Amino acid sequence: MTNKTHFSIAVFPGDGIGQEIMKPCVTLLEAAMARVGGVSASFEELPAGAAHFRDTGESLPEASLKRADEADAILLGAMGLPDVRYPDGTEISPQIDFRFRFGLYAGVRPVRTIAGLQPMLNNPSAHELDFVIVRESTEGLFASHGRGEIKGDEEARDTLVITRDVSQRLFDFTLALGQSRQAQGGKGRVTCVDKANVFKSFAFFRKIFDERAEAHPQLDCDHMYVDAAALNMVTRPWDLDVMVTENMFGDILSDLGAGLIGGMGYAPSADIGDDHAVFQPCHGSAPDIAGKGLANPTAMVLSGVMMLEWLGEKHDCEPALKAGKLLREAVDAAFATGTLVTCELGGDAGTTAVFEAVMAELVELPIQ
Repeated sequence: MTNKTHFSIAVFPGDGIGQEIMKPCVTLLEAAMARVGGVSASFEELPAGAAHFRDTGESLPEASLKRADEADAILLGAMGLPDVRYPDGTEISPQIDFRFRFGLYAGVRPVRTIAGLQPMLNNPSAHELDFVIVRESTEGLFASHGRGEIKGDEEARDTLVITRDVSQRLFDFTLALGQSRQAQGGKGRVTCVDKANVFKSFAFFRKIFDERAEAHPQLDCDHMYVDAAALNMVTRPWDLDVMVTENMFGDILSDLGAGLIGGMGYAPSADIGDDHAVFQPCHGSAPDIAGKGLANPTAMVLSGVMMLEWLGEKHDCEPALKAGKLLREAVDAAFATGTLVTCELGGDAGTTAVFEAVMAELVELPIQ
């Protein structure tokens, strides 16, 4: 671990609203670091995405990839446009390319309610959710990305892949996360979500989880079939702590998790590997509202918070951790009164309103 205080960030605004939510995010990150002091970052904007592919024939230029490889972290807005596709009909998705190129096997999807937002579930216990879905991000069913087979007009196949190497690192990461949350007062529960009753690949997945869990006797490690997990996320989400699952299952469950807290505009994420990490909101490029000032930047900002926390932990930089904490508290404070209501929840607060509200709190909150 190195003690580092200045970081280089590769910034990919991407497509649609990605271009609109990135600027307030970077501005707030800079303001949080400046308030705390002792930490700073340089942000380099780089081209990639569907619009870039449409204009140049490249979705992720090698020069952009090289700069991302050299950076301390990667901050990504949103990529993809429905009407811009590869010749095989799939969408342009450099965010998936990053996962494979840099081995970003741990997709971290926090599900945390923000006080002041309209509750999605009526049960009062669901108004203070705080759990995490860890989605394996490099294999599973997504291992077939770009490799699926179509046989004439009669059959198509995509192959699900589970390997011991990736699964062990995924589970070690997840169990360490569960232990860290337990140390901060969390439940200390880690749940492997699979379909081991039907598929040999998931029985193998579960077997490796149980092996790695043996090194963490202080945690409550259990299993749940994915269909039961979806049910429990709606009926008893307050019982959940850390869930770990395969790529496709994680893709679906993390969207359900976003729905529990107000929608994709409030759902941050990180894709983390041994050496690199990408931080981006869970939502897409939303071309239908692009350019209208309606985009909710909250998920982008909270993804930036996750970036500061990851950098702080990786490089033993306490000011980065403090800056992340301060910015998260500013987001919470901005929504706490219930008067800041974004468009997807029936209000009229757009990109600028959310940015200004968070900035106002950021400059006033005490640094802890």
